[in-house]
Amino acid sequence: METLFAVLHVVSAVFIVGPMAILPMTAMRAVRAGNAGQVEVLAKSTNLISLLSLLVVFFGFGVMGLADKKYGLSIVTPWILWSIILYVVALGLTLFLVVPTMRRAAEALTAAGAAEGGSATAAPSKYPAIAAGSGVASLLLVAVVVLMVWKP
Repeated sequence: METLFAVLHVVSAVFIVGPMAILPMTAMRAVRAGNAGQVEVLAKSTNLISLLSLLVVFFGFGVMGLADKKYGLSIVTPWILWSIILYVVALGLTLFLVVPTMRRAAEALTAAGAAEGGSATAAPSKYPAIAAGSGVASLLLVAVVVLMVWKP
């Protein structure tokens, strides 16, 4: 059973947390191109994927709970605790900064498209917040991966 949870943990990390880090980067390209529809869809997708990333945590707790007692794993094991903290910060940045900013960028692009006949320069003020928030979140997620592999 531990092996099943370990496989589910790693697979869900790759296929859920990976897109959580990459989708905002795609949205930045869409903001530069002035594609409001694509930015809106990417905001919804990023929100959904970010919420689904909680499955990775669930499976991780499953692995920890089923691990052999000789490893002494618990929530206060330093590398596990730091992984959880860094993940929560990354999730918070994504859900409370990146996704709302992507939504505002889509709204600004839509409004500018209606007013100016399709201007691609409607949401330049949103781009840095998306870039900074998603960049920091991605770095935090990389740190989590390092902790999961290194287990200091």
